[in-house]
Amino acid sequence: MMPKTPLSFTLNGSETALFVDPGANLLDTLRRGAGDLTPKLGCAQGTCGACTVLIDGEPHLSCLTLAETVEGRDIATTGGLADGPDLHPLQQAFMEGFAAQCGFCTAGMLMAAKALLDRRPNPSRDEVIEAIGGNLCRCTGYEPIVDAILTAAARMQGRSA
Repeated sequence: MMPKTPLSFTLNGSETALFVDPGANLLDTLRRGAGDLTPKLGCAQGTCGACTVLIDGEPHLSCLTLAETVEGRDIATTGGLADGPDLHPLQQAFMEGFAAQCGFCTAGMLMAAKALLDRRPNPSRDEVIEAIGGNLCRCTGYEPIVDAILTAAARMQGRSA
């Protein structure tokens, strides 16, 4: 049995240190090691986007990311979006716009959308569609999701949605 590797990173603003098995993926490390259950295990092959997290502000599929590669980096998940009881504008818009039915894809969609809005606060509809293109939704259809992201963008810019 190979010895575990020490790993430290920032998770949703908090310093996190733990030990991981060599070759462990980031999704398992976040869920089992750090106790953040918000990234979801979907396909485990990198095709559905349910496990999307932000690493240093960029979306990554945590099921395909080796945990050891995040040493010293900043990881953001949907577990860190809300500010206490106050939802992030994306979460609020998803809820109000019925952009989630089963909710399985929602965590990945939210993180892909956050990455987009962080770098492009006023995206076009086409840019939103491109940004969430790696995230599969089987039940909502994409229109409510795209509309919710555009609504959140407008609110974050102080415009009416």
